[in-house]
Amino acid sequence: MTIETDKTATVAIHAGQAADPYTGAVIPPLHLSTTFVQDGIGGLRQGYEYGRSGNPTRDALQAQLAALEGGTHAYSFASGLAAEDTLLRAILQPGDHVLLGNDVYGGTFRLISRVLGAWGVTVQVVDMSDTDAVRTAVAAQAPRVLWVETPSNPLLRISDIAALAAIGHEAGSVVVVDNTFATPALQRPLELGADVVVHSTTKYLGGHSDVVGGAVVLRDDALAEKIGFLQFAVGAVSGPFDAWLTTRGIKTLPVRMRQHNENAQAVAEFLDGHPGVARVYYPALPSHPGHELAARQMSGFGGIVSVALESGEAARRFAESTHVFQLAESLGGVESLVNYPDAMTHASVRGTEAAVPVEVVRLSVGLEDIADLLADLEQALRA
Repeated sequence: MTIETDKTATVAIHAGQAADPYTGAVIPPLHLSTTFVQDGIGGLRQGYEYGRSGNPTRDALQAQLAALEGGTHAYSFASGLAAEDTLLRAILQPGDHVLLGNDVYGGTFRLISRVLGAWGVTVQVVDMSDTDAVRTAVAAQAPRVLWVETPSNPLLRISDIAALAAIGHEAGSVVVVDNTFATPALQRPLELGADVVVHSTTKYLGGHSDVVGGAVVLRDDALAEKIGFLQFAVGAVSGPFDAWLTTRGIKTLPVRMRQHNENAQAVAEFLDGHPGVARVYYPALPSHPGHELAARQMSGFGGIVSVALESGEAARRFAESTHVFQLAESLGGVESLVNYPDAMTHASVRGTEAAVPVEVVRLSVGLEDIADLLADLEQALRA
């Protein structure tokens, strides 16, 4: 099916999802086979040979991802970090430099600094929401990759994608945007000038906390060919059932994101000014330094709210006192989660420039009744 619209809800449901030509099944079949019969040596049916090199269910997901982000190529991986690793090795050589936000997912910083760092890649962090600081850093040492995460994890800083893309391109950098928090339902980085979009599809795209995955989406044919080769050669592909689950989750992405936005805004407004809370990080609040930029760049503010308590001890006690908000890593599922980044998702960056303040707690606001969420937060703050 050819999709002639850029409307996210229609694309999410129909891109890559043509009815089965043999049975008419509305939902394309799940192809679990690891290998495919050949009509004579080299006579491949529809190009399929072996599960690592290609699978119809994974291809359907990749078509869906490309359409959602406005890309021409998409690749689905076994995890978000597998996607990032493959992308970076397709671009970088020993001696290359990466400029990274100082408030990014801890696994991204660990991958670049500790895994690729041993390979001769250097990394520098900067506040990506400070465009002048980025310009200065790029002028001092032009990065091969300018890595942008907006909204950032977990402090929800908002970076100007169009401005950073212009700065990066002037220096010859590949501009990568991690769009996991916003999703293509709220933000389209390629349309704002980015070269590549990456996702942890584990989060909002899958949306149900039941599948791990990652994705790379882009328009550049030459870079896409390199990524495709590495995906095949290294083999960190998503399995067919994981791809099918991700596709199923994506079909409800726009409607889920609307409710995530609504609930998160209610949570942020409830917490803002609460006597037990020192600061609320949520770009919908007019007090947020990136509020106006987020309003221009995004069509919604997302489902993540971070809060600073009075101390690290208070933050830990709060995180361990919620009931509806379950204490767990990850985010973006239908259920609400609470996370203490310093000791959980960002423990690997303790003591570095990317460390998260000990008083910060991250809330992934789910789709439960808002009254139950607010009551849970109120009792946890009393604790």
